[in-house]
Parts: sequence; C-alpha cells; structure tokens
Amino acid sequence: MGYVVDRWHKSRPREDEPFCGAHKGKVASAAHGKGKRWQARYSGPDGNERSSLHRTVVEAEAEIIKQESAKLDGTWVDPAKGKMKIERLIFDLWLPGTDANERTRREYRGVMNRYVLPEWEGRQVRSITPPAARAWQGLLSTKYELGGSTPNRVARLVRAPFNMAVVDRIIPISPFADLKAPTLIQPVINPPDVRTVQLIVEQAHHDRWAVMTELDAITGWRSGEIRGLRLPEVDLATGLVDIVAQMVYEPGKGLFLDKLKTDSGRRTSPLNARGVELLSWYIAKYPPPTTGPWAGLIFTMPDGKPIGESTLDWALKAMCRKAGVKPYRWHDLRHHFASVLIAGGENPKVVQRRLGHKDVLTTLRIYTHMWEEAESRTRSVLDGAWAEVRAHQGPTAERVAALGSLVDAAQGLLPEGVRSAVEQEVARLIKELRMVELPGSTGRIPESGGANGPSHQVEALLR
Repeated sequence: MGYVVDRWHKSRPREDEPFCGAHKGKVASAAHGKGKRWQARYSGPDGNERSSLHRTVVEAEAEIIKQESAKLDGTWVDPAKGKMKIERLIFDLWLPGTDANERTRREYRGVMNRYVLPEWEGRQVRSITPPAARAWQGLLSTKYELGGSTPNRVARLVRAPFNMAVVDRIIPISPFADLKAPTLIQPVINPPDVRTVQLIVEQAHHDRWAVMTELDAITGWRSGEIRGLRLPEVDLATGLVDIVAQMVYEPGKGLFLDKLKTDSGRRTSPLNARGVELLSWYIAKYPPPTTGPWAGLIFTMPDGKPIGESTLDWALKAMCRKAGVKPYRWHDLRHHFASVLIAGGENPKVVQRRLGHKDVLTTLRIYTHMWEEAESRTRSVLDGAWAEVRAHQGPTAERVAALGSLVDAAQGLLPEGVRSAVEQEVARLIKELRMVELPGSTGRIPESGGANGPSHQVEALLR
C-alpha cells in the first residue's frame, strides 16, 4: 500500500530544530514553500517505487487509491512512460514494429513529418488529450487542405501509435478512442468498358504496350506487379501466375524489385485462355533476358531495362489520345477488371482475392456502387422470371371466375358428399391463386350471375 509524504516538513527533525512559523508543530524542510506540498508514493507491479506531487493531502491519498485499484484490475500504467515525447513514440517504438516493408515505412514517416510533428513535436504523449486530438484532426482539412479519402487515411494512420501506447501501458486510453475519423469520401469509379479497352489496345504503337494493356484488363494486376512480372512466376501450362513482387522506384536507388506490401497481395492469379495466348505469343516473340540483374523480366524496354511507372502511364495516355477517349490511368484497367467480375456475378471475396486487397471490406468500399448496380440487375431478373410464370398462369380474376362456374355446375349434378369435397378443393385453389395475383389487380372477382352466380359462390367459399 502507498503512503503520503509532506515535502515541506521534516518527518524526523532534531530536537533542537525550530518549528515552522507557517505550520504549527512542524519543522520546515529545504523544500518548504517550493512546489506542491504533498507527495504520493506507491510501488508499481514491477516493485519499483513511483511518486507524484499534489496540492492537498486528499488529492495525494486519492492518487494512491487510484493506482492501487489499477494494479488490482490490470489497468495500471506507468505515469513516467507517459512523459515520453511524441516523436520517440512514433519513430523509435511504433514505426520499427510495423508489419510493413521499408518503402511503406518511409511513406508512414513522411505522413508523420508532414502532419503530426508540426503540431505536436516535443510534447509528451500523455499531454495529447481528446480535445487536442479533435483539433488536430480538424486541421487536416482546414490548415493542410486535404481532400477526398486522404484525411481519413491520415487520421487512421496517426491513431496507430496511440493504440500501441495503450497496449504497452504508456497511456491508459487513446485520445482518439471516442473520436470518429473523418468521413471517407470514396470517389465514384467509372472504368472503361470492354469496347473502350479494345479501342485503346488497337492504338498501341508497339506490341509491348498492346499486350500489357490487354493483359492488365483481364487480370487486374497493379502497375508495379505487371512491370515486375518474371518468367519463373508464370506457368503457361496451368495458366497460373504467382504475383510475389513489384517494380518500384526510389530516388537515389532507381528501379528495383521489392516484395508486395501485404500477404494478401502475394497471390496466385489464374489466366483465362486469352491471357495465356497473349503471354505465350509475347514471350516467344520477345524472349526475356537470360542474364544480368533483370534476368527473366518479361516486359522491358528495348535495352532490356525495366519499365518505369511514368513510362507506362505515358504510353497508355498516348493510346487513349489516338483512340479518342478520355485519358485513363493505368489503375483504371484494374477497375475495369473488377467491374467485369462484379457484372458477371462474382462474390466480393473472390474479387478481393483476385485483386489482392488486404480484406474484403476494402473491396466493398471501393466498388460499392458497382454492386448496387448488380443488385438492381438481380431484381430485374427476378421480376422477369416471375412475370413469365404469372403470364403462363393467366389473370387471377379470370381463373377465379372459371372455378366459380365449376361450383355452379356442381350444385345440381353431384351428390351432396361429392359436391362438398369439390367446394373445399375449389376454395383451396382460389386461395393459392390469390397468392400469385398480378400487380395492379383489384383482387375482386367479377360479378356474374347475380346473388347466386359463380362469383357469389366463390366468395361464399372464401368466407
């Protein structure tokens, strides 16, 4: 159990020491009148003593009770750790522990340097309160003028170091805990249709661009994935391609092959018959290098070096311009691939795996509007199918009237027991027919034959 210490007075004064003039019966210490008077002392779960200063003895005692309770329920955090500076939390603890490659870590570091350190550099982690977090989040759109999905992505990334700090018992709760991230504004995607892709391919001034464009439209590979495709990863006999690396560029390092960002990105991509045909033809006509740093690389420049991302984008935009269509981006071919799968009725999990998304929620978020359109088509198919059945059955009212005539005829021709059985069967059939009644029908049986006519008899049966 902890205890409280009076810093301003000695606990064991000598007998000849004078009393403190300000506090009767107390002997002043060297700290008298300096800072907060009361010190709460307690031991942490590791056995090391901690302390904190307070203005009153009541506050100090309350602090001890709070810390002892936290130790018992497992929520205790070391107050000293909360004094850690923001930059140390981010760059020394969180960033090295992220499950990401070095290139992604550089991107994370850039985000923190641009949007976090200008506001919070030098501040202690525990000093970032929920109001401070809310104010910072508002600056993303006001001060930094971020738009689209960027504020959401930045805000979610910055939450990660604070969430780690909670797990590591540096702070008891994240300042972002009850704060929603900015609304994710997902741009509406309008990829080229099949005919447009064909027009673009036809305008290629080299086989390289024609094959890469068409192949990407039927595989959905990322730019870096198709540019980093190597012969050992391709099995034309089975039509399977292992996507395990991507071509990336870094200043000072140039182009190089790097692993994919996530495990879900590393996948086996099946080729359709056209994909096998394209790759087989291209590899036969333009054999990949067999030696050197780019050995096995399928798509290269004429000198055998890899293709840069900007070069590929330039080639696609030139093809679009010649085809007379809008200047599509290479990523739009990936969206085209997804749209074809969705229109064909593929479920979200299959689309996610083919695209290499981290999770199915990412796929649903990006292509929500496409699935909504697919749902509309599904409803049309169902309406058409049932309309055909109903048309074959004929209008309900006409069939009810015919059955009513049968009841009339049965009144005088059949024995009592048989007539009763017929009436019960007719009533059952009428109820079934009303369950498939055509939309727009009044549901009323045509009047015929007066009070004793067939419609009256049918309605009597229903009652």
